[in-house]
Parts: sequence; structure tokens; C-alpha cells
Amino acid sequence: MSSQNSSRIHPNDPLWSKALTLHKKAIVIDTHSDLPMRMLDDNVDISKRRDKGHQDIPRMLEGGLDTQFLAIYISNEYAGNSAMKRAIEMVEPVFAALDQHAESIELATSPSDICRLKKEGKIAAVLALEGGHALEGSLLALKLFYRIGFRYMTLTHIRHNDLSDSSTDEPKHNGLSDLGKEMVREMNRLGMMVDVSHISDAAFWDVLKTSSAPVLATHSSAREIASLPRNMSDEMIQAMAERGGVIQLCFGSAFLHPAWAERGKEVFRRINESKSGALDLWSKIWAELNESDPLPQPQIDDLIAHIDHVVKLVGVDHVGLGSDYDGVDYVPEGLDDVSMLPNITFALCKKGYSDAAIEKILGGNLLRLWQEVEKTAALKHS
Repeated sequence: MSSQNSSRIHPNDPLWSKALTLHKKAIVIDTHSDLPMRMLDDNVDISKRRDKGHQDIPRMLEGGLDTQFLAIYISNEYAGNSAMKRAIEMVEPVFAALDQHAESIELATSPSDICRLKKEGKIAAVLALEGGHALEGSLLALKLFYRIGFRYMTLTHIRHNDLSDSSTDEPKHNGLSDLGKEMVREMNRLGMMVDVSHISDAAFWDVLKTSSAPVLATHSSAREIASLPRNMSDEMIQAMAERGGVIQLCFGSAFLHPAWAERGKEVFRRINESKSGALDLWSKIWAELNESDPLPQPQIDDLIAHIDHVVKLVGVDHVGLGSDYDGVDYVPEGLDDVSMLPNITFALCKKGYSDAAIEKILGGNLLRLWQEVEKTAALKHS
């Protein structure tokens, strides 16, 4: 782990050395990255440091990242139109990269794998499916994706699909569909984590009624601070925490800062008018709005404010990090890419969080939840 980039915003603070030591000791987990999409569509070579984007192996190592959940993101525009084919095409370059760079990164399918790879000094890569429409309505496909190595599924994206309503689309099912509920129950049986990011509020409550295991939001933040519909209300965070769940906070500017959240609502409004589910339209609209009326870049303290809020609301056992790197276009100063993750540890040290609390936030809470999901699955098989 290098401090070359991240130390630039606090070069002489005596707490920096302590923060780096703690960061290196902790198991640092990020539950959401769209890097696989960049690997497929932009032919990104993750072994080489690149000038744009947020992630590659060199910068992951610099930032002391131990585990990266890699989202196989399937845009809603593929629903009913080769969605599973798109998922297969996207996961192939991930496996190719894992084969080519086995000395530094390896597939992980369990919490024990993550702990082992931490000791070996390797990055643990965990597969995640973002968009349940990739299953094309098949429970068998869900089982096969689990066998391949997928360990959580985001039920939908910015449009409703055959499983669930979306937080950014008009309702179709008034929550989860019957198929969506069946998928959640099968995920519990398999030991696959259920991701409630992107789904509507009604669908969220249906998930909590349906799931026998704790659930997580892999890349959402607190709606009380930034009123984006993609964020979670205090009531939702509390209900999820009561069942052992975790909210993994997103680094996207619209998820963190009130003014950016208001702009995010306008972006979603325009996307809804277009009837598109494509991520490139999201980026295009953001760029147009920010060019005509630039907003000040949020600061790392905006992320810390969300951590503080969740900790005050439900305690330190229910919050973690889900950057959405290489999916979001705008992030806070000090978190410009994955190499700057130690800045979070430093900021938490400055806020007075204990070492044990910081280790939970950086990854311990996610590991605990995953272990609970595995226990639930084991009970169903006993």
C-alpha cells in the first residue's frame, strides 16, 4: 500500500501514519465496482495503471483494497433482449484477467477465501450480478450463476424488471413480483446475498418480509442527507439493521451531497422521459447539466457525514463501503480513485472512531453479514 496519492491532502498530520497502519491491518472491502463493464466495452487491461477511470490492479494495491466485488452490470435495455448473453460476455474477460494475473488477484467465493487472500497479499475478487433480468426468469440460471461464483444479486437497476420495481421507475408490481420473491427465497437457500440497492421502497419491504437472511444495500447512502430516491430512508436503514443488514455507502456525488442529489433527481427524470435504461445516457445527461451549471465537488467529509449518520441511527455494526467506482462519473475530492481509500481511514481516525469501529466499517461488517447468510443457507440444507 502506497501513500503517494492519498497523502496529498494531509501531508504532515501525525495521525496519517497511524491511519496507514490501521488501514493495512484491516480487511478493506468495496462491495460495488462497475470495472467489468469497462473491461468488456472499453477493453480495459486491469493490470496496467490507467489515466482515467477509478480502478486497476496497481491502484487497488496502492489503496490497500483487499476485496473488490465486481458487478456484472446488465442495463435494463437488455431485459428480454439477450440479457443473459450480455452477462456471460461480461464475465469472460474477468475470468481471463484472473487467470492472467493470478499472482495479485484471485476469485473469492466465501468469507474464508477473503481472509486467506488477505494473508497471502492478494486482492480477492467476488462476482456480483447487477440486474436480475439477466436470469431471464430462470431459477436454474440463478443456481448456475451461484456455481460460477456470484455471491450477491441486485434485483433490478434503473427500470423495473420481471423481479422487482425500481426506485427510479414507475411501479409495475407494487414491490416484488411473485417470481422476485421466489428468487429471494432461492438466494437464501443458496447462500447468495440479496442486494436492495436500486429497488423501490415497496420492493424493499417485500424483500424484508421474504428473506430469512440479512440483506444489504451494496451501493446506497442516507436519504436523510441526500434525498436521492436511490438512497435509503432512516426507517429502511433501521429495519435492515434490526435484521442484521448493512448499508454499504456509495461514493457517487449525487448520493452524498444535497445539491448533487437534487441534480440527480433531474437526471433520473430525463432518463425516464427517454424510456432508456442505458448507463451512457446517464453519463451524457450529467455532463450536459454540469457543463451548463457546474456544482462544487463534494469533499470526503460528505461521505463521513453519512457514516456518522448511520452510526448514530443504528450503531457501527451496520455500515460499510460500496464505492460504485467506474460506474459513477463524479466522486468527492480525496476519493478520486481507489488508490485514495486510506483517506477514509484517516478521516475516521480524526473523527475519533476506535480502531475496532474503523475495522468494522472498512470490511468487518460485510464479512459478518456474509457469514450470517452462509449460516442461513446451511440451516436450510440441514
